[in-house]
Amino acid sequence: MNTNRICQLFQIRYPVISGGMVWCSGWRLASAVSNAGGLGLIGAGSMHPDVLAEHIAKCKAATDRSFGVNVPLLYPEIEKIMDVIVSSGVKIVFTSAGNPATWTPFLKERGITVVHVVSNTKFARKAVDAGVDAIVAEGFEAGGHNGREETTTMVLIPQVRRVVDIPLIAAGGIGSGQAMLAAMALGADGVQVGSLFAVTEESSAHRLFKEMVVQAGEGDTMLLMKKTVPVRLLKNPFAEDIKAAEARGADADELKTMLGKGRAKRGMFEGDMEGGELEIGQVSATINAIRPVADVMKQMMDEYESTLRTLNALEKCF
Repeated sequence: MNTNRICQLFQIRYPVISGGMVWCSGWRLASAVSNAGGLGLIGAGSMHPDVLAEHIAKCKAATDRSFGVNVPLLYPEIEKIMDVIVSSGVKIVFTSAGNPATWTPFLKERGITVVHVVSNTKFARKAVDAGVDAIVAEGFEAGGHNGREETTTMVLIPQVRRVVDIPLIAAGGIGSGQAMLAAMALGADGVQVGSLFAVTEESSAHRLFKEMVVQAGEGDTMLLMKKTVPVRLLKNPFAEDIKAAEARGADADELKTMLGKGRAKRGMFEGDMEGGELEIGQVSATINAIRPVADVMKQMMDEYESTLRTLNALEKCF
């Protein structure tokens, strides 16, 4: 029997959750991760309610295992999104970018397991007070929107573990079995993996985006838009323009104007590698191929097991 708290909570084989990434996490990716033994998430942040309903239905048809939906709470159609989740019979919801107290009771009253994403201990406590079942603590290595504190995963996880007792999921910079084991040694019960799954065959991201991530090296991402909502991006002409604007003191309004609407879709989904917003984590520097989810998951778990055996052997030396 698997005694891991995350595996028990979600009824999964491995304590590995895919990130609910905009323009990457459609039903194909979510179902593939679930079928490989983890928990797949559909990213509702880039979907209208009718599109989300379609993805949930297709995910149900593609897997008989647990899967969930990730919902940014600042989403403009949040009420409709929540109605779709409930009416579709979704059993697991990850929330982010907002106050968990607003929707957690609504979801819990309908028998839905709720997990909230935080970037510091203050919001971890608030999430517990709101009644969530688990927490994702995300370090600033992560791709996409990020915490203002710029706290690394290795620092954040033990801090959050000290203030909460509920199941804890580490996110940010998790791209291998070794990183997974390190996060669990620091107090996490499981991990959420974004960038590594964003460039799999099943990801809905554009092929050009995946290829650019594979080609990325050390230092090829930047944390930008700090005066609005911090976001980690691959370096491209758009990111360099934002960097230059921030360096000369551009205010939040100017940065929002430069960002415009649909910038992430333009880059990650439509393949504009120069003018698009290309969200990805620092761990992109370690990704060197576009592979099927099943291969990624197998390698991660093999690495986890082999590294654990190595550490157990080292222990006997002391």
